Amino acid sequence: MVRELHHRVKNTLATVQAVVNATVRSSMTISEFSRALAGRITSLARTHALITEDLAQVASFDGLLRAELGPYDERGRLSLEGPRVVLPSELAVPVGMALHELTTNALRHGSLADPNGRLQVTWWIEEAQPERALRWDWAEHDGPPVGHPTREGFGHRLLNKVLASQTGATVDVAFAPDGLRVSVRMPLSSR
Repeated sequence: MVRELHHRVKNTLATVQAVVNATVRSSMTISEFSRALAGRITSLARTHALITEDLAQVASFDGLLRAELGPYDERGRLSLEGPRVVLPSELAVPVGMALHELTTNALRHGSLADPNGRLQVTWWIEEAQPERALRWDWAEHDGPPVGHPTREGFGHRLLNKVLASQTGATVDVAFAPDGLRVSVRMPLSSR
């Protein structure tokens, strides 16, 4: 049990170190760095709390979504729909981080920055051969006009590199006229 605890703590500290380093590279000011780092560490702590609440050390996709988006669900702006999907900790942590970055982006630049903006997240299990996969779509609507970013931020790198490498996910990002669209396919069977 002590070895397992040591392994988990070591992995968590490596994740924190990577988050700090990436936040330094993507921040323009000390204030921006401080705010971004605090949010990312808080999100990581929420994900770990969900994982450790369960004896099997898993977290539901729905639980991760609600932990990030729950405080912003006013006036029916959020639509979260899908079956119960349980993720082991090695998938839950990078997924939780990705959801945090998408939420932060939506609050600062996207649909949740506009009082009339809406966010729809749908997910389902794909029973394809040779592996099962979690598919999820993040679709923002009625937010400020969407433009391509002028620089690659932490969220973009997290989706395209960290989520992909740590979970085997494929990620498609599209800048639709009325909001950001992200589609993810993440294998489940080999995890």
